[in-house]
Amino acid sequence: MARIDFEKDKRLYFALRDVAQHFDVNESLLRFWETEFDIINPRKTPGGTRQYTKDDIENIAVVFQLVREKGLTLEGARQTLKHKKDEESRKIQVIHKLESIRNELKDLEREFEGLE
Repeated sequence: MARIDFEKDKRLYFALRDVAQHFDVNESLLRFWETEFDIINPRKTPGGTRQYTKDDIENIAVVFQLVREKGLTLEGARQTLKHKKDEESRKIQVIHKLESIRNELKDLEREFEGLE
């Protein structure tokens, strides 16, 4: 799985393929979720190519968390988003921050190992 490193990656837009790889899902699932969840609304070029912003990817992360990790049905996820979207978004942000801290700690560990 090719995770997008939002700390280092300065792109404004991400391709459908990159976002699908980030979540380890099929591109068709992301297109389907666009039709099911109004919070997923990537920009489309005149040729129809989807361009996802970091905010779009954060919204996908919320849906992913609800559907794939918590096991909610699509309707259950829609209801949760209707009532608790901010809470779920905060959880995702905390998870991303913790992953970032873990990566920094791993980098420090490698540097210390190189000093020995």
